[in-house]
Amino acid sequence: MKRVVVLTGGVGGAKLVLGLSRIMAGDGLTAIVNTGDDFRHLGLHISPDIDTLLYTLSGKANGAQGWGREGESWSFMAALRELGGEDWFQLGDGDLALHVARTHALAQGRSLSQITARFADQWGIATRILPMSDQTVATILDTDQGRLEFQRYFVEQRCAPAVRHIMFEGATHAVPAPAVIEAIQSADAVLIAPSNPFLSVDPLLAVPGIGSAIERTKAPVIAVSPLVGGTAVKGPTAKLMQELRMAVDNDSIARHYAGLIDGILIDSGDRCEAPDIVVGRCATLMTTLDDKIRVAQAALDLAIALRP
Repeated sequence: MKRVVVLTGGVGGAKLVLGLSRIMAGDGLTAIVNTGDDFRHLGLHISPDIDTLLYTLSGKANGAQGWGREGESWSFMAALRELGGEDWFQLGDGDLALHVARTHALAQGRSLSQITARFADQWGIATRILPMSDQTVATILDTDQGRLEFQRYFVEQRCAPAVRHIMFEGATHAVPAPAVIEAIQSADAVLIAPSNPFLSVDPLLAVPGIGSAIERTKAPVIAVSPLVGGTAVKGPTAKLMQELRMAVDNDSIARHYAGLIDGILIDSGDRCEAPDIVVGRCATLMTTLDDKIRVAQAALDLAIALRP
């Protein structure tokens, strides 16, 4: 397959994209990235999922935590605490440079798409990284502690509040970023990464035009399940499913993507009995680079098997 599109969030999705980048020509791989997590902090525009892709594909990511930069220093945060500043969202010194550069470029009138492409080029990344939209879309959670912006829920509150409903403010007025729809229409396969379906993939699908483009594509659409052994490897996926009154299993994931996907890749030891969905299996836990390549190849193999 020469042209593959991946819908992705941050850490989990970045692992799949990295694996794909090792078995495909770089110019044939496009990652369409969730920006519902983006927010302003200390006057800076932060794009966590885009940055995770940039760090991962450039080899700069912190290998232990999967986000942020390897070998980071924290002088800025120490100085900020001395001034009584907000320290609930950690900004390392090297990471801070990326946010300052982005914010400055946005103030000069450049789009998020243009800025992301420039950063990727600067770091020698061949994979095309596209934000889902250049307009602001904000993931908001209605919880038992009131309405929370995503980062307040995810980072400051550590996903502790019980979620009742998830909203994507600004989505109805947003448009897909340049090249997003074209990439989907021309793809040989569309993959949905093992990112959180509700917090990382749904914001993408909430942007008018993206979901319908996936529905219309003739390419096979494959979801990689974020569940292994009936739970999420990382993050609040399983907790959210319980709070939204869903069974924590692959059938629920398949039903969530009903009408979009042709197949789902699940872990070798798991089950999925959703009707009209072809199920592929492999060991989907991605720890090493070999793991990431294995899962990427299994997702492509399933797509190849489903080509018309």
